This record gives sequence, structure tokens and C-alpha cells, in this order.
Amino acid sequence: MPRSESYSTKARQEIMSCLKKNWSATVSVSDILQYLTEKGVPVNQSTVYRYLDKLCSDHAVIKYISDKSPKAVYQLAEDQHCEDHLHLKCVKCGRIIHLDCGFMDEFKGHLKEHHNFELQCEGSMLYGVCGNCSSADKNK
Repeated sequence: MPRSESYSTKARQEIMSCLKKNWSATVSVSDILQYLTEKGVPVNQSTVYRYLDKLCSDHAVIKYISDKSPKAVYQLAEDQHCEDHLHLKCVKCGRIIHLDCGFMDEFKGHLKEHHNFELQCEGSMLYGVCGNCSSADKNK
């Protein structure tokens, strides 16, 4: 019997559970494997990569790759428009902020008009410190 592309297994359900639990941050394959181990779900690393690749191609998950690290991280997509805006990642708490505002249109327009450069936002990340972590640092 042919296998359906949308079949559900315990491992797939738990991978989605891990992504949902960490919806406001990113997780690595190592993080997911640790989560699965703690849940008692045996799965090999290649299975996790294959399922994440499928979720990325379905635009259900965003894959971020940093120039500083060869290790990709993943986040559950909040909406289907993540290719239209940049993402901000707090280097202290790992929170991801979607820069989905009118500024993006202005910024893209400026880059195109003044620098002849067309910005591709999907998977793009800017790093810094979020307001919560900045406030916490000031209160120390």
C-alpha cells in the first residue's frame, strides 16, 4: 500500500509539539532530539531533518542559517508571509520578533532605489537584545 505524504507518526506529532512549545524562539535539531529522548520517542536524526525539510517546503516552519554557525535553527511559522519581512533574534533569551510592519516596505524601497538591491527576507535574521532582556540588565 502506498504511503501518504501527510501520514502522522508519534515522532512527527512530538516534533510539532516541540516546535509549538518553543513557538517564540528557535530550536535546533539537537534540541528536538533531546526533547524526543525526554519524551521517550526513539527517532534518528535523519528522520528529524527530513520532516523539518517537509515542514519548511510546506511553509509551516522557517529555517534560519547564520553565517556565524553552520547549524540551522527552526521556528514554527506564525503566518504565511515570513518571506516578506525580517526577523529579530534576542541573543540573550532566543526570542524571535517578526518585523512585520510598514517599515519593511520603506526599507525595501530604499534598498531598491538607492542601492539597486532587492532584499530577500525569508530566513533573514538580525541579532540584538530584546526589550525584556535589556530592562532586566538595567535592573541588575
